[in-house]
Amino acid sequence: MILLKNPRERARFLKFATVGAIGFGVDFLVFNLVRNVLGLAAVPSNMLSFVAAVTSNFLLNRYWTYPDSRTKPFMQQMGQYGLVNVAGLAIRTGVFSLIHEPYVAVFDRVPLPFLPEHFLGENLALATVVVIVMFWNFFVNRYWTYNDVESHPAEV
Repeated sequence: MILLKNPRERARFLKFATVGAIGFGVDFLVFNLVRNVLGLAAVPSNMLSFVAAVTSNFLLNRYWTYPDSRTKPFMQQMGQYGLVNVAGLAIRTGVFSLIHEPYVAVFDRVPLPFLPEHFLGENLALATVVVIVMFWNFFVNRYWTYNDVESHPAEV
């Protein structure tokens, strides 16, 4: 596997994961604001938070993780990134829809002061789908959206 053998790709993956961690923060912040402050339902809140995170992640990946990928026009690359993430959103929403209620049912039994009953189950469901989609996003974006960067281990 290229990540195990190529130091340059490992460094890119670590940067991608760091960007993903930032996006994870954006995702959780937006999800909980929209869900618990504005009172929107869980699945639409999940979708809105995903869009906010994807926007943040695209910009950080374009300028930090893959600065050498800017041979592609901005709009083309953003479109490709967007398509990969729309597929990721479909995967994420499908899995979230399946696991959301069971997670809530299990974790509603764990009382948390000052937080709604659904908080723990919904956030653990969200964390689960974020991890699943991170792998999809990295590999498809690396070999399609950012396919204009070199993968040889020359410089790290």
